[in-house]
Amino acid sequence: MEKAMKYEEAMKQLEQIVSKMENDELDIDQMSEQLKKAQQLIKLCKDKLMKTDKEIQKILSEE
Repeated sequence: MEKAMKYEEAMKQLEQIVSKMENDELDIDQMSEQLKKAQQLIKLCKDKLMKTDKEIQKILSEE
């Protein structure tokens, strides 16, 4: 997975995966593959949010 992916792009991809699952557009093999990709995207988003939160806390504590 692309390292420099933006949060918004990761969320868009997650939404597409969820939409395909909800509409039964995936077969079993695709489902497994998409679930793995979704896990990676969720981790990427969580990491970005945690990093941003730490940066905000650091800035606020310096004031």
